[in-house]
Amino acid sequence: MTGLSEEVLRATADRLIAAHQEASRSNDWLFFVDELYARDCIYTCEYAGVMNVTANGIDEIKATHYGRDMQVGWEGWTFPYEGVYVGSDNRLITHWLNRGPGLRPDGSHYQTPGISFITVNDQARICRQFDMFDLAHQMKLCDELEDAGLLSPRLKELWVIPMKEKLERQLANNR
Repeated sequence: MTGLSEEVLRATADRLIAAHQEASRSNDWLFFVDELYARDCIYTCEYAGVMNVTANGIDEIKATHYGRDMQVGWEGWTFPYEGVYVGSDNRLITHWLNRGPGLRPDGSHYQTPGISFITVNDQARICRQFDMFDLAHQMKLCDELEDAGLLSPRLKELWVIPMKEKLERQLANNR
């Protein structure tokens, strides 16, 4: 793999950020996958050791992470980026937020941080992505949103309750 310039790597990150901004607005999380990801990309998202979603290739990415997982009540959420860090060997690190709808009474956002470790190929397409965020804090955030009347019932049913059950089983099995 040829080392891409910092400018090319930042431009790749900027395209991803712009796509996520549009997806947050439109709730269409599939339109950019073919353009930004390599056909054989491996996309992994760890969910606190209770679930690992690994998609091999863009068809699986569209069926799992950006398809099934983003279609369960995330409307109204945004995923703004806090920073992009360019490393060596065509690697990027992006720091982003899971930002829920509405504002807290103090005017701050309902949000938790996340991070992605991204590798791009010689064509400046994402060929490997590994996402991490703190699932326990995400569950707490969803509880806050529910208390404020801002949590989608669909998100609660299809994602929050199953994830809490998985976390509880994991903790009970490790006593």
